[in-house]
Amino acid sequence: MKTFQVPPAYRSPLITAIKNKRRAEDKMKKDFSPTLLDFGPLHIYLARHFGFCYGVENAIDIAFRTVEENPGRNIFLLSEMIHNPKVNGDLKNRGIRFLQDTYGKQLIPFNSLNATDIVITPAFGTSLEIEALLKSKGIQTEIYNTTCPFVEKVWNRSGQIAEKKFTVIIHGKPGHEETRATFSHAAAAGPALVIRDLEEAVLLGRFIKREKPGQDFFEEFKDRFSSGFDPLKDLERIGVVNQTTMLAAETQQIADFLKQAIRERSRVTRQDPAEQFADTRDTLCYATNDNQSAVSEMLETPADLAIVVGGYNSSNTSHLVELCAGQLPVYFINGAENIISEEEILQYDLHQHREIIRTGWLPGVRPLRILLTSGASCPDAIVESVMERMCSLIKGSLDSKELVRRFL
Repeated sequence: MKTFQVPPAYRSPLITAIKNKRRAEDKMKKDFSPTLLDFGPLHIYLARHFGFCYGVENAIDIAFRTVEENPGRNIFLLSEMIHNPKVNGDLKNRGIRFLQDTYGKQLIPFNSLNATDIVITPAFGTSLEIEALLKSKGIQTEIYNTTCPFVEKVWNRSGQIAEKKFTVIIHGKPGHEETRATFSHAAAAGPALVIRDLEEAVLLGRFIKREKPGQDFFEEFKDRFSSGFDPLKDLERIGVVNQTTMLAAETQQIADFLKQAIRERSRVTRQDPAEQFADTRDTLCYATNDNQSAVSEMLETPADLAIVVGGYNSSNTSHLVELCAGQLPVYFINGAENIISEEEILQYDLHQHREIIRTGWLPGVRPLRILLTSGASCPDAIVESVMERMCSLIKGSLDSKELVRRFL
C-alpha cells in the first residue's frame, strides 16, 4: 500500500510498534480482537483497527506538502481538512485559511480569490458547483485535491447506477460535507435523495409502496431531493450508497429494508424486483468497516468503561461511541487534556451536543479494565497521550516506554 509523509508529531512509537506487530501476525486482517496493554493495575484493551485511514493520511500528506512547496502564496482550504481539531489547528498555524466552516457557512468570500491562490479540497470532497466556481476563477483544483479515493468510489458508483435509470438514495447526514458533495455528484447524473437513518428509510418505504400520497413526500424530505424529483416515478428503481463514515451495518439495514419495500410493491405491480434495486454493497468504506468491526469485537471483552478519542464533529468517531453506548460507560473525548482527574472527566455528549463534566467516572476496581479506540481522523500520538494520562492517574502503572520495548 502507498505510504504517506505524515508529521512525526502525529505518530506514536508505542502504537506504531503495536500495529506493526498485529499486521505481521495477522496479514489477512481476520483477527479483530483487541490488544491487551498490561500496565499492572491498569489494563487497556486497544482496538485492532483505529486511527488514521488511507484517505486521511493522503489528505494530510498533500496539505502539509503544499504549504512547504509554496512559501508566500495564499493557501486556502474549502473547509476542515478532516474532523480533528489538532490537525486543523496545525494547518491554520501554518497559514492555511478556511473558506467555509464544516456546515458550509462562508468564512471568506469566494469572490476574493484569484487565479494565483491555492485552494485545497478536503478529504470529504466538494460539490460540482463549488468546483466549477473555482475553475472559473482559474484556480487549479485538481492539483490540490485530497478527496478520499473511497469517497470518489461512491461518486463513481452513483453515476453508474444513475446511468441505468436508478435513483440514488444516499444514507448520510444532510449537513455533512461529504454528503453534500456526494449528493451534488449523484444529482448531476439523475434523481437523488438523502436519508439520515433507518427511521427515515421506513418512512421512505411507505412512499415506495405508495401507502402515502406523493405530495407528502416534498414536506417529509424537504431540501434533500434533487431538482424535479417525482416520487411516483423516481422511486420505481433505486440504489443505496452511503456517506462513508456512517454505520456500515445501518447502511446495510437501510438497503435491505428498501429492497423489501420494492419486493412488496412488486407483488402488486408484477414488476421484477431484481430489476428495481441496484446492488451497491461495494461502496462501503474498508476503514469504516474495519474500525466498527474492531469495536464490536472489543466489546466482547469484559471491561469497566470505554474511551473513544476524536473530533466531536467526526461522524465516524461518533458512530464508534454509539456502538459502545448501552454496553458499558463510554466517554467521548478530544484528548488527554479532557481527563481532569480520577474524579472528573470532560466528555462530549452526543445527545446534548456539548461538552459536560462527569464526576465519579473512574471505578476503584483493580486492575481497571478500559476499552480504547479512536476515529479515523485522530492522530495516534493523541491516543498514546490518553494512555499516558491514565497511567499517571492509576498508581503503580508501568511507564508506556516499557511497553514499547516489549512490542519492538
